[in-house]
Amino acid sequence: MRFVVVTGMSGSGKRTVLKMLEDTGFYCVDNLPVSLIEKFMELISLPNSEVSKVALGLDVRSDQSFEEVTRILYQLREKGYAFEILFMDADENVLINRYKESRRVHPLALDDRVEEGVHRERKIMEEIRRSADYVIDTSHLLTRELKEELDRIFVQNEEYNSLMVTVMSFGFKRGIPVDADLVLDVRFLPNPFYIKELKKLTGNDQAVRDYVMSYSEAGEFLDKLTDLLRFLIPNYIKEGKYRLVIAIGCTGGKHRSVTLANELYERMKDQGHYGLKLYHRDVERE
Repeated sequence: MRFVVVTGMSGSGKRTVLKMLEDTGFYCVDNLPVSLIEKFMELISLPNSEVSKVALGLDVRSDQSFEEVTRILYQLREKGYAFEILFMDADENVLINRYKESRRVHPLALDDRVEEGVHRERKIMEEIRRSADYVIDTSHLLTRELKEELDRIFVQNEEYNSLMVTVMSFGFKRGIPVDADLVLDVRFLPNPFYIKELKKLTGNDQAVRDYVMSYSEAGEFLDKLTDLLRFLIPNYIKEGKYRLVIAIGCTGGKHRSVTLANELYERMKDQGHYGLKLYHRDVERE
């Protein structure tokens, strides 16, 4: 029997996860009353049960105490019930925007703004997030990428990468990414924008890549950054960090930053002990 409790921040994608798990053969139940959680686990764990994979969705509701949910889960573990906790998360700005776009009411917003509801929920969910077996951040995760991550953990049973690293290119003229953990400025390199035949290309084009990497400073920068990340990432993992955004910026976010983000991604992609994504924020902008 594999029993997964799916919880996390409202708007982070819990119901999408339950649908995806259902497609892989999980028997899914969403938001049982608190008083029925223990009884449900007892029944589903009976020796003659035909169900081998179960996912139970639990989230904050205005009419029930999530602290009680956390207490019951701890009690069940003490009684010997085996289950995993999958915590779905996202940046607060992303959650707020999702609620505004959908025009839904946050369960804890009451008469306040969505922001206040998100802040209240974050505080309530702190304890169960710390005890979660898996944390998946959907702030910049495509639906396809979320499905791949769930398949890797719950279908292929591969080792869970607790840290998801995003290598991002951006342009300073459009602002530093609000979710960046490390910001690197590569405007010290010559700008292909001023080369007529390169101006309308991007760092995804071989000609721009060759131009940027022809300068020894670009390779030296990557060597030093790679060494720094080799030191930082294992320590981030040890301290329980689940998301790292490395933002590499140039003036417009189309040439130098894109080239170096691509090069860094290639250097990091076979490390194996963390998840890795590549994202070019401004490359398609006019």
